[in-house]
Amino acid sequence: MSTYYHSQYYAYELTKQNSSSSIGRLNQSLINATVDLNPHQVEAALFAFRAPLERGALLADEVGLGKTIEAGLIVSQLWAERKRNILIIVPPPLRKQWSQELLEKFYIPSIVLENKNFKEMQAAGIMNPFYQQDMVVITSLYFAKNKAIELRRVNWDLIIFDEAHRLRNVYKKSNKIARALRSATGGFPKLLLTATPLQNSLMELYGLISFIDPHIFGDEISFRKQFSRGTKELSQADYIDLKQRISPVTHRTLRRQVTEYVKYTQRIPITQKFMPTNEEWELYEKVSSYLQRDLLFALPKSQRSLMTLVIRKILASSTFALTDTLQSLIKSLDELLIGKIQDNRLNNEEIIYQDIDELDDTIEEWNEEEIEIDELTEEEIINLILSEKRELESYYELARSITKNSKGGALLLALDEGFNKMRELGANEKAVIFTESRRTQRYLKEMLTEKGYNVVMFNGQNSDSDAKRIYEWWIEKHQYDDKITGSKTADMRAALVEYFREHADIMVATESASEGINLQFCSLVVNYDLPWNPQRIEQRIGRCHRYGQKYDVVVINFLNQKNAADQRVYDLLSEKFKLFEGLFGSSDEILGSLESGVDFEKRIQEIYQNCRTAEEIDDAFNRLQEELDEQIRIKMQDTRISLMENFDDEVREKLRDNFEQTTIQLNKLERFLWNLSKIEGQREAVFDDNSLTFIIDKKKYQLMSQIKKEESTNNVVHYRLSHPLAEKWVKQAKGRVLIPKEVTFRYCDYQGKISVIESLVGTDGWLYLDLLNVESVETEQYLIFSAVDNSGNQIDQDICEKLFLLPAIEHEEIEIPNSINNTLQYIKECQVEAVLNSIMERTAEYMDSELEKLDRWAKDLKLKLEAEIDELSVEIDYLKKESKSIRNLQEKLGMNKKIKELEKKRNDMRRNLYDQQDKIDEQKDLLFEEIEAKLQQKVTNKHLFALKWRII
Repeated sequence: MSTYYHSQYYAYELTKQNSSSSIGRLNQSLINATVDLNPHQVEAALFAFRAPLERGALLADEVGLGKTIEAGLIVSQLWAERKRNILIIVPPPLRKQWSQELLEKFYIPSIVLENKNFKEMQAAGIMNPFYQQDMVVITSLYFAKNKAIELRRVNWDLIIFDEAHRLRNVYKKSNKIARALRSATGGFPKLLLTATPLQNSLMELYGLISFIDPHIFGDEISFRKQFSRGTKELSQADYIDLKQRISPVTHRTLRRQVTEYVKYTQRIPITQKFMPTNEEWELYEKVSSYLQRDLLFALPKSQRSLMTLVIRKILASSTFALTDTLQSLIKSLDELLIGKIQDNRLNNEEIIYQDIDELDDTIEEWNEEEIEIDELTEEEIINLILSEKRELESYYELARSITKNSKGGALLLALDEGFNKMRELGANEKAVIFTESRRTQRYLKEMLTEKGYNVVMFNGQNSDSDAKRIYEWWIEKHQYDDKITGSKTADMRAALVEYFREHADIMVATESASEGINLQFCSLVVNYDLPWNPQRIEQRIGRCHRYGQKYDVVVINFLNQKNAADQRVYDLLSEKFKLFEGLFGSSDEILGSLESGVDFEKRIQEIYQNCRTAEEIDDAFNRLQEELDEQIRIKMQDTRISLMENFDDEVREKLRDNFEQTTIQLNKLERFLWNLSKIEGQREAVFDDNSLTFIIDKKKYQLMSQIKKEESTNNVVHYRLSHPLAEKWVKQAKGRVLIPKEVTFRYCDYQGKISVIESLVGTDGWLYLDLLNVESVETEQYLIFSAVDNSGNQIDQDICEKLFLLPAIEHEEIEIPNSINNTLQYIKECQVEAVLNSIMERTAEYMDSELEKLDRWAKDLKLKLEAEIDELSVEIDYLKKESKSIRNLQEKLGMNKKIKELEKKRNDMRRNLYDQQDKIDEQKDLLFEEIEAKLQQKVTNKHLFALKWRII
């Protein structure tokens, strides 16, 4: 029993653009998100909008606090505002994860751009695949760098860099990727996400800030002179100056500051040792020794190192995986003998790589030089190939003769221990087992199924008969809700995860499951094969040990007791990278100390390749450990604390306020959405106020908040503001022309108490509603109520807002008397003036901060010029002193000539100093003129409706 005036008011309240100084700035993303948001995430998103987002922000919350959610809130809000040219640049392993998170948590579709589909799109006539309508573009750092020209041609509303610490050395000329990306993305709003913005030098902070705003600091040289002397040498004034400069664009929250809202669970490590049989160890040593040779014909020279790494992964996985690989190598030698002797190359990478999932990022980062070998005669080549083939055939026969793996037997013992621990913790008796090999995956599934476990497999193909059956089950189950995306790959992944959650005991997964899926319902992780890349391991464990996990997570790792190198790798991963125990896993500083996990993997590979004795292995790992100690050593702890963090009490108070305001705002928005839907959809749907559900054409829709609370997502469409049905009804409400009528607001039927309205029962009056749109630093919209009662008393804005919480009935059309119209127009003009004055005050503050920033920038550059003259004077004085001690006449003349040249250069610099300083001031003035132009207010007003009100 509400009116079309109600639904139009609700529609504009739900979609208006608020100031970033209020929680309302995130209205649309708050109501569209499927996650229960924490106050620190809301604060980070608001901070980014305040930055302002036209340039960007650095979000540097500690690991585990949900920076992806913070970025997702920002993307979701921009998306709702139809600002949809959004690019996300990430390390390759995170591409699918971002795509999945955007879809699952914010219902935003995306496309992952890579070489293959980029070329396919261009072949299909799409000139620039970076330009996508209504899809977020996700790509890797390397691909973005290689396609910088095409990337630059899109007018991006936002560019996000995840794991942005990879860009922090952009100031180094050798860092070509970061420099190319800074150039390609210059001028576009950017969001940088990293838990480790600062590792070894303040220059790294300069590098990241330069991505966001090149005018916060003068330039690289001036920054070095002023700030990069080391924290202990910085004066207190420099410290304060540095913090003041970065604080408008840098935000960091610590885990200790949010424990009131976020509960963390422990990681509990279990090491499962196993002893290979004599046959298994013989096979391992023979194949390992074979891989160490300089000359091999079964592996191509161009990718010898990478393919050796892959075969070592397979070798450590299982003899069943190795058997097929050896067969492939033998087959490749046969083909080489038949007709490929001339180029002595073999393009069988796909044969070797096909057993290992998710190698794209490793291949992309793995640079190696082709091995040069001595020239051989054709006869020598044939004899060597035949000898190598016989050797591989003997390995193949040995591998085939091994029918049981000791590591597989150890898995059964490990699972018993792991499930006992699950029962002890009260957690689900479910385990995810990670293996590097798809062939090992099939072996494990068969072995575990025989033992009575219900097993589901997850890999990069997901094409086995069980996966197809599970997919069909899932499609049928969700035919009447909105779980089905239409992307078979995404739906297949969702189906396998849901089957694991509801039916299976164990998921045996390859590296494909280490990204883009949420397994927090499982708290037992088994690394059957342990990667050498620490970042990969953290990703695996992070599928289960993540925000929302209710139980401690048990991590089981396997250790070959005969393999000294394996033991040292495990020690590094466990002791140095702290991957397997504690509250949070590997810390920001430790994991962030690796520029690339692939580079670390390559270092390990080199040790396996080059060391043949236990002593050599020990020496090599000792050297690597010393290097790691140096990298991991936290040189800048004091700087991080003073520069990147705020006082705990200050942060906690702000978070408490955000928590309360977000809850109030979300409740209000959901009430508006529900009431609007009932009014606009009354002829299409049957509504149930108790469960907040409605039904159309057999489909059941449920308001998002109810789904979160009850965790009842099956066969229900998640109803939210961004749902097409809600968008249709909002558009319908906003597009309706409402003529003035008399409306009776029925407080007598309201379920609740509103004191200010209760005092007005029995009165009547007049009301206007207008939409004020102001464009300045940001676009802001205000709904302005102008109202009086019949005695001519003004009714406040907040009372008018509460009036539209009441049920109401429309009556006949009316005409507004001129005297009332003039009164309401005057009230509206006064309220508009008050709003504009408030915006003007905030704009003035922004202008002052921008002017101060540009003054500092100009001062930096001027000081650099003066410092260069001073340095030249010091050099001249030194040379003069040196000249006095020279006795050789020719040398003395040469030295004096050099001194005169330097004095001339110094004089020229002194003459030019003021000219150059004037040019800097001219640059500053031009930049400020640009800012002033942006700050000009553009004000428009749209009258929405008028009515005569009565309260009973």
